Amino acid sequence: MKFYYGSGSPFAWYVWLVLEHKNLNYELNLRSLQNGELKKPEYLAINPHGKVPTLIDGDLTLWEATAIVEYLEERYPQNSLLPKDIAERAIARRLVAEGYSYLYPALRRLMELTLLRTEGDGELAEILTTLNCIGSELTYFENILNSDYFAGNISIADFAIYPLLALFRRFHQRRPQLGPSERIWPKLNRLMQRIEQLPYFTKTYPPHWKG
Repeated sequence: MKFYYGSGSPFAWYVWLVLEHKNLNYELNLRSLQNGELKKPEYLAINPHGKVPTLIDGDLTLWEATAIVEYLEERYPQNSLLPKDIAERAIARRLVAEGYSYLYPALRRLMELTLLRTEGDGELAEILTTLNCIGSELTYFENILNSDYFAGNISIADFAIYPLLALFRRFHQRRPQLGPSERIWPKLNRLMQRIEQLPYFTKTYPPHWKG
């Protein structure tokens, strides 16, 4: 099994956490998100969209994080991350979709306005509007987190949402003057701490975030 990822990609991080949780053997392949490496012919040959993550398992080449995780759950059911109850499984999948449909686009825009531009290029009004949108989404997730994990036990929802929370924390660490810390959402902050205490977590931490 080969796993292609980019350092700091929340979608690749999601898959990586699942691979580790299931204790699967895989070959790790890092691809740069910045220098055009994902658009080279040799990578486009395995993922025509030129994005990460990509998983190769035998004759199957698969991209899109949610599809990869669904495949891993069905192909390698050990240490399942899907609740047994059908309604709870649907809710876990819904939470993944909500994170990617509503929280991630705002986070991505925030990165574009701040971390991916030179100092001063971002429009303050749009930054504040985007931060308000992120704050509303984080408050939503804070309010529905009523146990240690979103679905009672650790699930796909936690592994999908954690990287988004970490991305926001990364923003705050680099631009603390622009917005609130993730710590003002205490239940989400405790969830992050639980994920970070998993024995395999450190292995998955984005290399370029270290130090």
